[in-house]
Amino acid sequence: MASSNSFFGRGRRYRRTDVSPWPFVGLVGMAACFFLYAASAPFTPWWAQTLLLVFWLAATVRAVRWWTPHPVRVAWVPVVCLVVWFVVIWVGAALLGW
Repeated sequence: MASSNSFFGRGRRYRRTDVSPWPFVGLVGMAACFFLYAASAPFTPWWAQTLLLVFWLAATVRAVRWWTPHPVRVAWVPVVCLVVWFVVIWVGAALLGW
């Protein structure tokens, strides 16, 4: 006999509200940000490109760690990454002559 907690038994049914879509949105945004960060390599010096990619990696790790406890925050991580990329490229072009 199968108990209610067995693999094939009737367990808890999930409702649509149990799973938040925001972490998925955030990681799709992080993938888009990666292409933006990687595409800036031709016009940034190697050290700036390395720092940008290290920042992107740290932000991705933070987003994955927030997946379950703070799902809405994950969606804001790519927004922050986009703002950081824009500011770094703008300051580099305006002040450092990239």
